[in-house]
Formats: sequence, C-alpha cells, structure tokens
Amino acid sequence: MYSKLEVETTKAKKEIVNRNMIETKQSERKRMAIQLTEKNGGKVLEVQVSGKLVHEDYKHFVPEFERLVKQHGKIRVLFEMADFHGWEAGALWDDIKFAPNHFSDIERLAMVGDKQWEKGMSVFCKPFTTAKVRYFDCAAIAQARAWLDQN
Repeated sequence: MYSKLEVETTKAKKEIVNRNMIETKQSERKRMAIQLTEKNGGKVLEVQVSGKLVHEDYKHFVPEFERLVKQHGKIRVLFEMADFHGWEAGALWDDIKFAPNHFSDIERLAMVGDKQWEKGMSVFCKPFTTAKVRYFDCAAIAQARAWLDQN
C-alpha cells in the first residue's frame, strides 16, 4: 500500500508532466510549420516546410504567394521538405483548394526532400500543372536553386 503522501506526490508529478506536454504542444503550434523566403526580387519563392502543416500555415502562405504572383506573373518555387510529416485535415483541404487555382501561376517547381513519398509527390503533381517540376534530394539543394535560376 502507498501512503497518502506518496499518492499525492505521484498525482502532482503527473499533473506537472501533463502541463509540460500541453505547453510543449502549444509552443510547437505557435511556430509556423512553413517558412517563406523571397529570392531574386520576389520572382523565386522558397517554401520550407517541417512538421505538419495546419490551416494557419495556409493563412500565412496563400496571401504571400498571391502577392508575388500579382507583382511578377508566374513565379518559381523551391519547396523544401525538412522533417516534413504531411498535413492536418484542415491544411490538406487548403492544399486541395490551392492547387487548381494556382498551379498555373508557377513556372518551375523544385521539390527538395529526403523521403520516397516526397519524391512521389513531385511525380503526382506533374499532370496538374504546366510548370516544369523536378525533385532534388536534400543534398542537392544548391542544384535545385541553380535550376530555378536558369533562363
């Protein structure tokens, strides 16, 4: 049998662990899973994704993408997947809505990753866009950037 003190101590420890887990999840949520960087005066958009994309990521990404398209017409995109785990349901829906409306706004799409399913994404999206699409392994990111810069 456990003493009352041992039971209370165990309960307190569990509460601390649960609180820490909740705080960790909240701080992870505050960090965007998507980072955007403009290059070549905004004619190239580098999109780095990590973790799982959520609806809030698209609320950040879509207006920036649309702003660059309005300024430059077709743009080139480097889509870098670093420790990427896909989409939450709401973000997947955002992506499904984004693709048919904006794939014609992309001239070249360099997809950079390190997983077989990420490479498969580059093959999957080719029929849905007029953009030139190429996949590069993470180690070849410099080649991906050079390909985007070619005339």
